[in-house]
Amino acid sequence: MTMTFINLPVRDLTTATEFFRAIGFTAEPGGDSTVLTLSDTTRLVLHLRSGFEAYTGVATTDTATSREVVVGLSVSSRGQVDELVDQAAVAGGESLGPGMANGPMYMRGFRDLDGHQWSFIHLAS
Repeated sequence: MTMTFINLPVRDLTTATEFFRAIGFTAEPGGDSTVLTLSDTTRLVLHLRSGFEAYTGVATTDTATSREVVVGLSVSSRGQVDELVDQAAVAGGESLGPGMANGPMYMRGFRDLDGHQWSFIHLAS
């Protein structure tokens, strides 16, 4: 595999796009969806809920009551984990509390504007 595409439904495409821009991702708008670059090999594709439901053929998950997936992204330092989650909180996301260390791994999570759960992770070498 050479590329990863994470597809998520959102209520408001413009607001969701601005949220992810605020934490450093670059965006390429395209009609009813936006493609954001997370890394050289990872893209986040935001779709209006109606378009996502048409694509998948099922209703979207109610993120207020359930989780379907947690998206975890690695970063280069423990400090960057905290910085990115703090930026997400300032942009309107919900920090899920302080970071957690487990051996060489340090992780901290947040929920985006649509309630999707994310984690930034640093693995010390």
